[in-house]
Amino acid sequence: MGKHLRFILLLLLVSFAGTTWTFWSYEHGINPRIQGFDDVVWWWFVSSTTVGYGDIAPITGMGRSAGVVVIIIGIYCYTNFIALTADSLHGLTNQRRLGTAQVKSRGHTVICEYTAFADELIQALPRYPELARREVVIVSDLVKVQPYPRHYFVRGVPISPSALKQAAVDQAAIVFVFANARFAEPDLKTLHTVSRIRNLAPQARIFVELNNPQHELAGHLGDKTFILSSKELLAAVLRDGSIDLSAHFATTATG
Repeated sequence: MGKHLRFILLLLLVSFAGTTWTFWSYEHGINPRIQGFDDVVWWWFVSSTTVGYGDIAPITGMGRSAGVVVIIIGIYCYTNFIALTADSLHGLTNQRRLGTAQVKSRGHTVICEYTAFADELIQALPRYPELARREVVIVSDLVKVQPYPRHYFVRGVPISPSALKQAAVDQAAIVFVFANARFAEPDLKTLHTVSRIRNLAPQARIFVELNNPQHELAGHLGDKTFILSSKELLAAVLRDGSIDLSAHFATTATG
């Protein structure tokens, strides 16, 4: 797109310089509508966009020839510009849908792994004002396309540095890390993911699902890290709200 766009802009610039000079040279002093060069500039913009108000029209042969050139170049440039813009927007939408777009959010919520409980969390977000007001980024390789159109999606393994950087985890305020049962030692994988996230985002509050809350490495998670230690606890938080996390969310740094 870059080269094509530069070509379009260059063509418009050449058209402007050449045709306005020609129009001014042959129409000024003859055409009563041309009182100053600003009238020529107005004629060029109206003609190049094919609006054609008709308030300024050439009366000489060279003036008409310049008008034909302006119209032809204008049609070419503006139609191609619209096509390029549409292609670009489609490309960005497709990148976001496939999870390849770079996230540029700040103060957002990152959800690592798209599991059943992660899905319940996403549906429960409106219950927590601190979460509901934040943009959400889902990082997972368990799905191939964006599971929620209104939320960002990064397709990748959450432990991957490139996936975390793509999700802008260093700018995140809240991170949820869910256990992935497909791994032989899901808690160990989860704790390694948390460690990597903590190095990138020391400011974030991290909520971690561990199958074994007594894991020997769990005590090294540090401040601002909260263990959602079992599926029963997660169910209590997400399904019936009997355990309220609002106190944790309320003290989260604003984004």
